[in-house]
Formats: sequence, C-alpha cells, structure tokens
Amino acid sequence: MTWLRDLGLGIRFAAAGGREGWARTALTAVGVGLGVALLLAASSVPQLLDLRSARERAREEVAASRRADVPKSDTTVLRISAETEYRGRSVGGFLMRPEGTRPATPPGVAGFPGPREMVVSPALRELLASSEGELLRERLPYRISGTIGDPGLLSPGELLFYAGSDSLTTAAGGHRLAGYGNDSGSDRLPPLLVVLVIIICVVLLVPVAIFIATAVRFGGDRRDRRLAALRLVGTDIRSTRRIAAGEALFGSVLGLLAGLVFFLVGRSFVGAVELWDHSAFPSDLVPAPWLAALIAVAVPLAAVFVTLAALRSVVIEPLGVVRGARARRRRLWWRLPMPALGLVVLGLTGRVDETTPVSPFPIAAGAVLVLVGLALLLPWLVEAFVNRLRGGPVPWQLAVRRLQLNSGAATRAVSGITVAVAGAVALQMLFAAMGDDFERVTGQDPSRAQFHTYSEKVSGDAATRTVEAFRATKGVETVIGTVETYVTRPGTYTADELQPTTSLSIGDCATLMEIAEITSCKDGDVFVVHPRGDRKMSDWVDRTARKGKEIELDPTVGTAAGAKPLRWTLPADARTVTSARDPLGEDHWGIMATVGAIDPRTLPNAQTMAQIRVDGSVEDAAEYVRNTAARIDPGMRVGTLTSVTRDRQYASVQTGLRFGAAATLLLIAASMLVSQLEQLRERRRLLSVLVAFGTRRVTLGWSVLWQTAVPVVIGLLAAIAGGLGLGAVLTWMIAKTVTQWWLFLPLAGTGAGIVLAVTLLSLPLLWRMMRPDGLRTE
Repeated sequence: MTWLRDLGLGIRFAAAGGREGWARTALTAVGVGLGVALLLAASSVPQLLDLRSARERAREEVAASRRADVPKSDTTVLRISAETEYRGRSVGGFLMRPEGTRPATPPGVAGFPGPREMVVSPALRELLASSEGELLRERLPYRISGTIGDPGLLSPGELLFYAGSDSLTTAAGGHRLAGYGNDSGSDRLPPLLVVLVIIICVVLLVPVAIFIATAVRFGGDRRDRRLAALRLVGTDIRSTRRIAAGEALFGSVLGLLAGLVFFLVGRSFVGAVELWDHSAFPSDLVPAPWLAALIAVAVPLAAVFVTLAALRSVVIEPLGVVRGARARRRRLWWRLPMPALGLVVLGLTGRVDETTPVSPFPIAAGAVLVLVGLALLLPWLVEAFVNRLRGGPVPWQLAVRRLQLNSGAATRAVSGITVAVAGAVALQMLFAAMGDDFERVTGQDPSRAQFHTYSEKVSGDAATRTVEAFRATKGVETVIGTVETYVTRPGTYTADELQPTTSLSIGDCATLMEIAEITSCKDGDVFVVHPRGDRKMSDWVDRTARKGKEIELDPTVGTAAGAKPLRWTLPADARTVTSARDPLGEDHWGIMATVGAIDPRTLPNAQTMAQIRVDGSVEDAAEYVRNTAARIDPGMRVGTLTSVTRDRQYASVQTGLRFGAAATLLLIAASMLVSQLEQLRERRRLLSVLVAFGTRRVTLGWSVLWQTAVPVVIGLLAAIAGGLGLGAVLTWMIAKTVTQWWLFLPLAGTGAGIVLAVTLLSLPLLWRMMRPDGLRTE
C-alpha cells in the first residue's frame, strides 16, 4: 500500500505540477513516444515480411505449371514475361492469352483482360496518366480495362500489368500456366545472412532502448529540487524515490500512448513513402501481439528502474541536492568489463559454418554487451577529457565549464549516436567482408554495350528487321546484332549416333569482328570459328562445318511436314578463326557468315540477339531502346549489362538495413534535439543572467554548439574504435578477412551533420530564452 500511495503521489505531481511539470512530462512523453513508435514498427516487420511473402507466393504459378507436359484445358493460360524497366524502376508484366472460357486469373484481378487490353497496378496507372510516363505509354499501347487489387501486389508502389493477347502461341515463346499459388514456402536464409540479420536487429534497436532511457530522465535537475522540498516536509528518502518513480511511470505511460498515436499516424502515410523502390501497405504494419505486450510492460518498468538507478547517485536532503556540488569522479573499473565480456562471448561462440544452423542468442548477447558497454564508457571518457581542458575563447570556456560541472545530460544525449555509429561501422565491415559470397562478377563489359536483347523462334526476315530497327533507334551508337540458327551435317544416323551440329551466326563485318578474332572482313566472307583452347570442341565444329560441303539449315524446326530441308554449301575459301568474348562475356563459335554470303531472311526459323551501346548524352536513350524492343516483340527480353550481380536475399537484407538505419538516424537526431531543448529550459535563468551581464547572443550560440560537439566527437571516436573491434570479431566469426578499414568516414560525417542540424534547430529557443525577464521568479 505504501508503494502504491507513493507512486500515486508521484503521478499527481506529474499531472498537476503546473506549466513546468507539464512541459517536463510532455518532453518525456514525446521522447518515449518516438522510441515506442520505432519499436512498434520494428515488431511489425515479421508480420510485414510474412504477408508480403504470402502475396508473392499466391501470384506465382502452381507447381504443375513447371512441367513441360501441362495439358490444355478450359482454365489454362498461355503467358510470356513482358517485364521491363523504366527510368531505373522495374515494371513487372505478362502478356497472356486464355485457352478456354474460364481462364485462371492472377490474385487481385477481377476479370481477364481482352486482346489489346491490360489491367494495371494503381501506381502504374498513375505513372501512365502523368507526363513522366509518356515514353512508357508508347511501350504499353494497351487500353486499361481494370486495376489490380492489393492482394495481387507486393507493395502499393509496385509497377505491374497483365496484358491480353489473341496471337500468343507456344511457338512464339508462350508458356502454359495451369493456375496460381505456390505453397512451397519461402527460402531459408543462409547462416551468413542469419548472422547479418541478428546484428542489424541489435544495432537498430539498442539505440532506441538507450534513447527511451534518456528520455525518462528529461528534467532531472528540476525534479530533484522539487524532491528536496518534499524531504523538507518530512518525506523519507525511500518514499522520495518512489514518488520520483511515479512521475517517471506517468511520463512513460503517456509516452506509450503517444508512441501508439505516432505509430498509427505514421502507418497511414507509409504507403505513400517509397525508399529505394520499396514501400509497404499500411495494413501490413501490425505488431506481433506478444511483442506489443512486451513493449507495453517493458517501457514503464524500464522507466521506473532507470529513475531509481539514477537517484542512487544523488543525495536529496531537505535543504537541497548534493549533486549541486562537485561530483565525485566516475570510475572506470566497472565500465570496461562489459564490452570486453561481449567480445569474449562472440569469440566463444566460434566460427559460423556454411551448413550448421546458427543460434541467435549468443551472437545477439555479445553484440548487445559491446554496444551497451560503449554507452557506459562514454561518460567516463567525456569527463576525463573535459577535466583536462583549460583556456580558450569565451564560447569555448563557457561550453567546457558547463561540461565540467555536469556532463551527464550531454553524454546521455550522445550515447545513442555512439551506439548507432559503432554498430553501423561493424555492419559495414561485415557487409564488405561477406560481399564476395553474395556478389558475383559476371564477366560482362558495360563499356562495350549497355543492353542486350534476345528473341527466339522468329523468322529470319523478322530477325533481320530487329537488328535494323535497333540501329535506327534514337540514342543508339552501335548494335552487335546477329541472326542465329542451328545447322547440321546432312546424312542418315542411327539412334545411337550423334548428328554433328553447330551454330550459324549471320551479321555484318562490324558485328563479326566483335565476336571473333577476325583481322579483315568484307561482305560475302564466311568464317569457321573455333572456341579458344578447346581442341575437342573445335574438332566437333569441323565435323559439321566442312569447307566446300553442304550443311542443312535448321532441319528440325520451321519446315512443313515432308518438305525438303533447306541446304547451303559452305564456301571452300572460308577462313578458320578463333572466337572472342562479346560484351556479355560469352564465346561464340561455329559458322559465321556475312549478309552477302547468306541472306538471313531465307532462314525458316532463327533467333535474334543484339548487344547495344547507347550514347550516354542522349536523355532516355535506354527507354528508346526498350520501346523499340516492345514494338518488335512484346515478349522480347531486354537486359542490362553489369559487371557485378548481387544475390536477391542479400540485396533484400541490405534494403532492410537502409530502412532501419534511416529511421534510427532520424530518431537519434530527434533525441539530441529534444535533449538539447530540455537542457536549454533547465538553464533558462543562467542564460538570462549571462545576457543581463552583457554576453552576446553569438557567444552563447557558439557555446551551445561546442557543448554538443565535444561529447559527439568523443563519442564518435569511441564508436569508431568499438565498431572496428566488433566488426573485426564478427568478420573472424564468419571466417572472412577485413577488406575495408576506412568505412567509418561517411558515418563520422553523418554524426557531424547531426550536430550542426541540432544546433541550428535549437537556436530559435535559445534566442527566446536569452531575455532579462527570465530572471523573474515566484
């Protein structure tokens, strides 16, 4: 009963403490609310990922569609991928033709689109209706007949369409679809990515916990003076601490409510926010019930615990607070073991094996100990540094003297950024070390060509027109374009014999000299191309490409039943050359002929491949290339050449880190700003005294900057040292070596930017408080 009575009295003081009491409570509620909102968002991530994965599986084709012998039925659909890219954004899409009266429809699609019609996502509809989508409208010349609902989209900003066709066939690349819905489940993350996800969660959430603990102590000096007045009227020290805990409890409960409001309001806008081409449905951001309950219980309990722990170092007597005198020096002996213990825990966990499941708890515990240990070391470091400072300009002396008298408030505000930067340094080192496992060098050369296209099962005439169309496209400089088919050696072969077969590539001299080591070429030349360093394959090419002998052009596809195969005699003067890598990094061998030697339009069936180099100075050159491809064949594949490809799961984890890091940095900036404003409120009378004695505003402004910058610089140095140590241990755990030691430089710049932004935002309040009327008292 005594506990409840004292807690209730503290709540009454917080709720009915006048304007000062409400200002302090509001600061605490806003600070705690920001942290709670981020915790609620973090607890919603599992639900968000599960719902997104479920929608992705729901619109994938059923397992039966992956068989080559899917029977035609009243519900089957022929479809081909028509995905494209527009100004750096992916546009997913399919061209579809029903094979019956009840065709299977994708999730979120109410009716199957008719020929020359399409259903689109809301984001794509908006883009097509805007002036920005003019070039994309040329690429998608279909009438919009409907909108894809949320169940068929991964995010509200996704660009997706389904277009109807009346001419798509299996011969033109159509794939028979039996239905939608893949229930195979999602892929398990490899052990290395599990370690990465654990560290990301720790790095993003530990600063939030520190921020909440800091917010609970806002207005501590005024609270202690008020508690001294309670001691004067007879309250004992234990009751005084319980009353203070009641005040903190009230502020934290208001913070929970404020955090819920912040979360709900922010969630309603999350669909309109798109970062790195990713967004989320507001309905997907639902905290897991047990995590929400844990937050609701843990935050008030943490507030009470932090308050009681803080009061243990303060002697509140009836005539004042002893902390007003010079405080005793902080001790180092109990602060060092925590980060050291964290490194030991990580070391004892051992190295992560590629196949063995990873236990998350030791890794998370070790990382938490290191990061929290850095936050505990920071007050000692700041005190040890500022106590040795002497002299300097007036603003510097004001700032240093303030930090020497009481560096606790400034240090608490900086501890969040220290932990965040240390964790970010460790994460960046981990990313750099394991990047080689998830990034593959493709061997492609983007300097020779930036795009490649591929279209199969077309006539030779159409393939020729394709190359010509790309060469006439605006912004295109060079096209390495070939018309390709297979040729065989004529003759009769038993079932056990393998008929000699090779490829025939037809192009102009400029193209052939790009894909083979040809020193001279004129129209009408023919070449027999051997692969580099492969004698066995070279002999196989020569068995088909016999100079002066006939070869059979595409004998199995494209000729009518019973028709006489088309034959062509390989010139006797055909030169033998060696293959060369094309911009895609691939080798071509077989027979290569110029257009003057054989007309590609006479081929019954062919494939066309083009590798395109564009003029970088032509705006939207890439979009003109894709528009040309869509006009030729909506199912034509257009790819971008890149020197490095990245694993999809690795890229997904990196995207999640970017989201979390952005939110954490915003929270840290808000934390420092609120703490700065609270400190200015605490020093209002002191600022008024300085102004009354003639101190200039510029002097006080610079002193505020130095008071913020000094702890931040010390915190960043500690963060860099701790982050490098943590990163080195984590890199050792995954059996990698540290590849980059200077990744902390951008993070240090970010910290400096936060200091400058917080100082500038706090100046208006500083100017308002520097008035002589601040000396009035009651």
